[in-house]
Amino acid sequence: MNIHDVNRDVHKYRPTKRLGRGLGTGQGKTAGRGHKGQYSRSGSPRSLVFQGGTMPLFRRIPKRGFNNKFALRVGEVNIRDLELAYQVGEEVTPENLRAHDLAKYRYDVLKVLGTGDLTKKLTVHAHRFSAAAKEKIERAGGKVVVLPMPQPVVKNQKKSQRTGS
Repeated sequence: MNIHDVNRDVHKYRPTKRLGRGLGTGQGKTAGRGHKGQYSRSGSPRSLVFQGGTMPLFRRIPKRGFNNKFALRVGEVNIRDLELAYQVGEEVTPENLRAHDLAKYRYDVLKVLGTGDLTKKLTVHAHRFSAAAKEKIERAGGKVVVLPMPQPVVKNQKKSQRTGS
């Protein structure tokens, strides 16, 4: 074998098959669809969720209640966790919560809940506070900073373009 033979017949892009262009191409006549049957016809119902006539999985799974795909995911952290993780005078922000292993998952909005007691003076930045959490932070001499809520992302929102006649 020579070095110039190594990449012979290795092509980056394979040309598309030209179906139904005569018998000499090897894909003429039935164009790779076989003879007769459901899938030889144009417009056959093969889709991503088609399972050969079996009841599709998404129809077999039970569905309960209302699922709001635009709802914001709320991350929660308790006062007792802040008491253990932070020192006196520190600032609690959504960014440094991950550094302290308090919010390991993804969320859109951070809410501070009032479970536990707080004895340290902390400045807590969050989007939402429960009434008990706000009261306990301020009683310990800390400060509550409410962050602005993120804007919801609504995709493919089109205005109706009806023309009056």
